[in-house]
Amino acid sequence: MDLRVKKLASTLVNYSCRVKKDENVMIECFGSSPHELIKEIVIEVYKAGGVPYISLKDNSILREILKECSIKQLQFMAKIDLLQMKSIDAYVGIKAHENVSELGDVTGEKMNLYSKYYSDVVTEERVNNTKWVVLRYPNNSMAQLANTSLESFEDFYFNVCNLDYSKMSKAMDKLVGLMNKTDEVHIKGGGTDLSFSIKDIPAIKCPGEFNIPDGEVFTAPVKKSVNGFITFNIPAVFHGFTYENVRLEFKNGKIIKAQSNDTERLNKVLDTDAGARYIGEFAIGVNPFILKPMKDALFDEKIMGSFHFTPGRCYKDASNGNKSAIHWDLICVQTPEHGGGEIYFDKVLIRKDGKFVIDSLKELNSENLK
Repeated sequence: MDLRVKKLASTLVNYSCRVKKDENVMIECFGSSPHELIKEIVIEVYKAGGVPYISLKDNSILREILKECSIKQLQFMAKIDLLQMKSIDAYVGIKAHENVSELGDVTGEKMNLYSKYYSDVVTEERVNNTKWVVLRYPNNSMAQLANTSLESFEDFYFNVCNLDYSKMSKAMDKLVGLMNKTDEVHIKGGGTDLSFSIKDIPAIKCPGEFNIPDGEVFTAPVKKSVNGFITFNIPAVFHGFTYENVRLEFKNGKIIKAQSNDTERLNKVLDTDAGARYIGEFAIGVNPFILKPMKDALFDEKIMGSFHFTPGRCYKDASNGNKSAIHWDLICVQTPEHGGGEIYFDKVLIRKDGKFVIDSLKELNSENLK
């Protein structure tokens, strides 16, 4: 048994989900490679006095369902899984897809139906009414995305996932405090000149309680305050398709122009509903072990020196009132290797080229968190 797996299982059960006696715990897994971790999670849940339940899924099977799915069918699926989710106290979601593009040839129409009538319905119940954490698990597919061997990727993965999140949590507090006092945010960089307000919208730290790996502080822009343009400099996978060089232009909060390697497909996503052309989240990534993108948002949005700007639905605890069937984290990295950039809070430079430059935030720089 890899002791790193046991440590991760303990973190998920005891730190992230804080499982208590007699609580029902759902462990949902896509893919077969995490079975060792699932077994250890079950052991930890029992140790904590909880009751574990397992749901095993696979995107190659889901693909066959979605190719010919109907609204009635998706609503029935949601009804069944909602009944189950309403009885769950804590949720651990693990994804280890053998092919991240498995759903890439399912039509956009079918994927939008799946989001609207099934996945977003069940996810909303899980996010708002359970203690939850989601994570990936290392396999050959993820190693390929990271352009490395499986062994090297496993070493990277466990360093990232098993870091001292309590130390990170304490260091985040000053950033949270500053964001809660900030009105105007101005971001500059290659292909980016963006301004918006975050006034009176709470800043929330993410120190390993909802995502593993974790390491971000998020809020949301005042819905109609966003103006300017932004170019995202790392690939973004959505519904199995990889978008590159995404550029968005805003006027009074709304995306009025969108371009990418597939501009038509991008605009279809942004036309999902009225809220899809407004932003539901702004977040700053601070994980010191994640330094380069690997086409997986759960990792990429935590890159030290990054920020993400999210078309679609806002979070309940940092709400700007925007509602949508989508929530798509688009990520920009501002380290020198990716062209650099600057973030200003109320006209004061707080981060340059991916490093915090004001004394109160320097403990969040990578050399101080490792």
